[in-house]
Amino acid sequence: MDSLYALAEQLGQAMRQQRLTLVTAESCTGGWVGEVVTAVPGSSQWYDRGFITYSNAAKMALLGVQPETLDRWGAVSEQTVREMAEGALSHSDANIALSVSGIAGPGGGSPNKPVGTVCFGWAVRSGPVWSQVRHFPGDRQMIRRQAVQASLLEVLGYLQQNPPA
Repeated sequence: MDSLYALAEQLGQAMRQQRLTLVTAESCTGGWVGEVVTAVPGSSQWYDRGFITYSNAAKMALLGVQPETLDRWGAVSEQTVREMAEGALSHSDANIALSVSGIAGPGGGSPNKPVGTVCFGWAVRSGPVWSQVRHFPGDRQMIRRQAVQASLLEVLGYLQQNPPA
């Protein structure tokens, strides 16, 4: 947990410097991103809230993910995580959102979406929305941990590449 904690501390410092706040929308990580972030003292200055939307019903009800998106692309898709990130922003006062949905295993995979497939979405208020798909090795715990790390690293990278004017 030390490396995740150090990453969250670094992210928090960048968020405070840029006077930004974060919201999270998590599925396969089950709130682990929020847990890592809130382990940092003072995170209430830069972390607004988290949505744990494990079911499709929760994704629709809490984040406004469209049923058509879930029917056509599935919960583990770039289309869904983009809508999750945008929904998290629209249901919070945060400036930056991250979302995670994946197949952590050991079951649930398919030839098109094997175990270890994780989709990420990020959105910036009045700014870009982007997503990516990653494939992580390991067991359920390892896949989820790598997903937490990747989601936070991307936000940190965005902040480093887009300092305030």
